[in-house]
Amino acid sequence: MADKNKNMFLDQKEYELYEFKEEDLDPDPLKQFGKWYEEAIKANCLQPDAMTLATSTPDGVPSARMMLLKDFDQNGFLFYTNCDSRKGEDLSQNPRASIVFWWSLLERQVRIEGSITKVSEQEADAYFSTRPRGSCIGAWASNQSKIIGSRRVLDDRYNELEENYQGKEIPRPPYWMGYCLKPNSIEFWQGRPNRLHDRIRYRLVQDGRWIIERLAP
Repeated sequence: MADKNKNMFLDQKEYELYEFKEEDLDPDPLKQFGKWYEEAIKANCLQPDAMTLATSTPDGVPSARMMLLKDFDQNGFLFYTNCDSRKGEDLSQNPRASIVFWWSLLERQVRIEGSITKVSEQEADAYFSTRPRGSCIGAWASNQSKIIGSRRVLDDRYNELEENYQGKEIPRPPYWMGYCLKPNSIEFWQGRPNRLHDRIRYRLVQDGRWIIERLAP
């Protein structure tokens, strides 16, 4: 089977742009993330705010999807979604998740694990009001993750709402909320030659300190 499919895959990439040393680390993982995030923006990485969000049901059935990071600070990493979607249902029953960023131009990955809380209604309202008008209508038009008969069902619903809200402010749907992932583990991965990558993990311990550990690649 390997011989049959060998032409389907790209040649193995060698990573050799940077190295990641302990002496270069910020003791605060959120500040270290901010540094890498800014470097991803300056390097013109494609959508540096794109991340994979992984959730799980209470009995351990995982699912993952691409999302956009909306903000981050010392409280954690913020994103918004439909609470009635599959991810919303997962998070309501199992409020733990993982997110992954991949910045290929810098040969870097960041893995973050932690607990999930919802933002306040006021914070969700404030962010919703900054979204493009079409996205606001789309949040009302889509019963996210639910089965629909055709694309036309979605388009007709959007057009109906667009007409109904013409000249009016669009309120936030009650099922559309923000979530904050409060990290307990953040791992920074820097590609290196010979698959001997640099992996440095910040891990939160019970007294609230972050300890730094190097992991074998």
